[in-house]
Amino acid sequence: MPIKSPPRGEPLSKSESVYRELRGRIVAGRYVAGYRIVLDQIAREMGVSPVPVREAIRRLEAEKLVTFTRNVGAEVASIDVEDYADTMETLAYLEGAVTSLAAEHIDAQLLDDAIATNEQMRSLVESGEFEPRLFTELNSRFHRQLCTSCPNDHMFEILEREWERVAVIRRGGLYRLPGRSRTSVEEHDRMLELIKTGAPREEIERAARDHKMRSLRDFVREATEAQA
Repeated sequence: MPIKSPPRGEPLSKSESVYRELRGRIVAGRYVAGYRIVLDQIAREMGVSPVPVREAIRRLEAEKLVTFTRNVGAEVASIDVEDYADTMETLAYLEGAVTSLAAEHIDAQLLDDAIATNEQMRSLVESGEFEPRLFTELNSRFHRQLCTSCPNDHMFEILEREWERVAVIRRGGLYRLPGRSRTSVEEHDRMLELIKTGAPREEIERAARDHKMRSLRDFVREATEAQA
């Protein structure tokens, strides 16, 4: 989620500075699941009192990126299958709406860029040397290209927060669906065709939503089989 800067010339509060720094470390994967965030240590490192660190951790806890346990302290949250499923379901409906709103505002260059990204994904699938990390990065780029023209800034900001949350989960190793990649590219083709031909907003929204829900169903099935 992009964090809006204060008005020009107005410095960040200590709490905001700490929040941005800690959140950035979690999203970037520097702090992995289970990592303990020691208030006094962070306070000394950033040259602040423990109060703004505590405030920042409360915000991260509200975003479910951090858990706080009595007698243990703050830790980067471990995200389980059920939590991932809830996040993906939320993302499916939200991204469907944002994609449909953005469709009528996307320009030719951005649409061409999205097409090119999907072709890169297709080449990766067909190369015989599949790279899951690169495929995931391209997939994220593709969906951002389709959504970035959304005129509702608030909705797009919420979507970015959910994207980041899914990225944290995937970096944790919870998400592995190599067999889903080819189908994903084909579903992207369908979404691109709907946008290029000016299909009704409801149809675009349904295609984008169903795309995410299929990923979720495939994941749940694979996770269930792995636990059997």
